[in-house]
Amino acid sequence: MRVTLIAIIFSIGLCFGQENVPTDYFMHPLDIPMAISGTFGELRSNHFHSGLDMKTNGEEGLNVYAAASGRVSRIKVSHGGYGKALYVVHPNGYTTVYAHLKKFSPKIEAFVKERQYAKESYEIELFPKSESLTVKKGDIIALSGNTGGSSGPHLHFEIRDPKSRPMNPMIFGIQVEDTKNPIINSLWAYTESKDGHVNGSQIPYRVKLTPTEDGNYTAENLKALGKIGFGVSTIDKQDLANNRNGVYEISTLINGNENLKLKMNRFSFSETRYVNRLIDYGYFQKNRSRITQLFVKRNNPLTVFKKKENNGFITIQDSLSYSYKIQIKDFKNNTTTISIPIEGKRLDSIIKKKDVNTPDFVKANENFTYNSGIFDLLIPKGSLYEDTYLNIDVNRETAVIHDAETPLHKNMTLAFDVSHYKDEDIKKLYIGRVNKKGKPSHSRTRRKGTRLSTRTRTFGKYSLFSDLQKPTIVPVNVSSKKWISSATHLKVKINDSESGVKSYRATINGKFILMEYDYKTGMLVYDFSDNIITDSENNFKLVVLDNVGNRATFETTFYRKP
Repeated sequence: MRVTLIAIIFSIGLCFGQENVPTDYFMHPLDIPMAISGTFGELRSNHFHSGLDMKTNGEEGLNVYAAASGRVSRIKVSHGGYGKALYVVHPNGYTTVYAHLKKFSPKIEAFVKERQYAKESYEIELFPKSESLTVKKGDIIALSGNTGGSSGPHLHFEIRDPKSRPMNPMIFGIQVEDTKNPIINSLWAYTESKDGHVNGSQIPYRVKLTPTEDGNYTAENLKALGKIGFGVSTIDKQDLANNRNGVYEISTLINGNENLKLKMNRFSFSETRYVNRLIDYGYFQKNRSRITQLFVKRNNPLTVFKKKENNGFITIQDSLSYSYKIQIKDFKNNTTTISIPIEGKRLDSIIKKKDVNTPDFVKANENFTYNSGIFDLLIPKGSLYEDTYLNIDVNRETAVIHDAETPLHKNMTLAFDVSHYKDEDIKKLYIGRVNKKGKPSHSRTRRKGTRLSTRTRTFGKYSLFSDLQKPTIVPVNVSSKKWISSATHLKVKINDSESGVKSYRATINGKFILMEYDYKTGMLVYDFSDNIITDSENNFKLVVLDNVGNRATFETTFYRKP
């Protein structure tokens, strides 16, 4: 009886300890076979991928269906990011997100456009009142597209829990055909103790791998000592697409005992930038390949770790042998295993890491300030993951702040005193980040008196630049005295090669018109179905501003049957 009671109590506790995720509640939001170009939790620049990228056969305009009944709780339209995005909250508390859309369904489109015209802005964020825009499961809510930061036509689809944390749609029953094992690109060993080594070196060591007949790998015999860890570069491919996607789960075992596991089921947006603490960030910056480090350093609060005995590190003792194993799985449980034999070996001579000391030592948990002539810098505490010696070199109006191989978690603020410039010249100045080819890119610059400042989370070379050029405006299908009655859209290309386009405003006969802007192509498009035109003769005017206030204006008269 006592045993039964304990079992019941344990079962109740287990039920409360696990989330009851519905596996038949959400439907596939597209009506084509599921081929994905991005998996949940995939390692991206400065973040984990928060959904599934569903391929749309390279096309735009496919029907997007509500994955479940609910109400539209949020609509956001932006030039970058998710582009046109819909958020639908459901009675069970979950929210589905549909992004990079071409167009919303007629009712939602009318709701959005009315408010865009009222605000006279393409970019807008709306939170419809409760029950004002309801949808049923299977309703067409949008057409797929390529808006925002999308690099090709697809649908970005998310499921978020009641706390707005993205979850893996696959655990809800969204199926993806996958019979392929994960692919291993490389394996690396890292030394974490002062007297330790791997094969006689404290420098990250690329481990040689030999494939076995069963599709797994055996590593070379390693001689090591002290506290070490491993990292792996790995991808997964599904059956219906050849994209190099992220894996679902990685676990490690030492002598048969599991000591680390990470699983991509859920994370919060507040932790997503810690992806830079998970990967070998410096290696990625140099080689554009992401190595997942299978150990947990300080200042790494990621919840994707489900187990971390000794934080995933192994302590190798002299004259002892170890069997280390890495298991990499996709969501369908296809598995690739790496077996690594390790022999504890003390060596008299090892290649040590080079200690780089500079005058500027920054403690991760303290603010750091720097001032040199016309330049000053603030790095707030918590920006660096660990105490770091920084290389800072200031030469007149150029500041080289360390290197891009070190990640920043928070924004640093850098500023230049421009009091030696004339007032009219200051208006045309901006702070730019200089790339390897010597070309600047505008860093959002704040002006306060004779001080220019910018906030950024990227180390590198920054300098003052002057932009004296107006943006360019090139009409595509409109010109003076031209009849364009058969055209469905009015198209114009805009560009600013220096500080970049900041804003634009277009009118026809003095009335504001909504022009959608695709920053990737520079195309501005007005849809004639907005019915602003009531006359045959129409004056079109477009004003474009760049980020330092240079203004370009284009005007023409065209004809169209109203």
